[in-house]
Amino acid sequence: MERVKVSVIASVALVVTVGALAFPVWSYTDRSGTAQANMSAGMVNTQWGPLTASDRDLIVRVRLAGLWELPAAEQAMKRSSSKEVKEAADHLIVGHTDLDKRVRTVATQLGVEIPDEPNEQQKAWLQQMTAAQGKEYDRTWANLLRSAHGKILPAIGQVRNGTQNMLVRQLASDTNQTVLDHITMLEKTGQVDFDAIANGTI
Repeated sequence: MERVKVSVIASVALVVTVGALAFPVWSYTDRSGTAQANMSAGMVNTQWGPLTASDRDLIVRVRLAGLWELPAAEQAMKRSSSKEVKEAADHLIVGHTDLDKRVRTVATQLGVEIPDEPNEQQKAWLQQMTAAQGKEYDRTWANLLRSAHGKILPAIGQVRNGTQNMLVRQLASDTNQTVLDHITMLEKTGQVDFDAIANGTI
């Protein structure tokens, strides 16, 4: 009798394990908005390790970064007359083109819903850049991007340090390197107002 019980338990465990490996995605109870769907889902197991709400949040934020920073960089290549700004823009284009491919792959593998357009704040930043002219353009461009990069950096570190998901950990590492490179290049433009960024007025 004991052998039968053990056999049944082992069979159930095997089915559950195979199911978890075969379907490492999570379902959305609310698909009306990406952020709502991602944050409402609890931790789930995947074949790459547990996937948490903060893991999903980072994936979404990396995707969002590319959705507005790529157009911003492409715009600067056309509008800025500054060699340093164009060099920074080139780094943003290369970095986010690669990072966007990676994040879309990870999102697909983990079943995380990601946005297809920038959020309202990012759209406002792009409009602010577009409205700026001459030297004001370079300052606006560099400061908005430098501020945005600085804000996401702590979140990347927290997820990189705490995640148990192998794919998210690698994405966080790649994102960290890219963001640090972009911060360095933006600061080299000579247009960054560090006081305004520190005071949160940008």
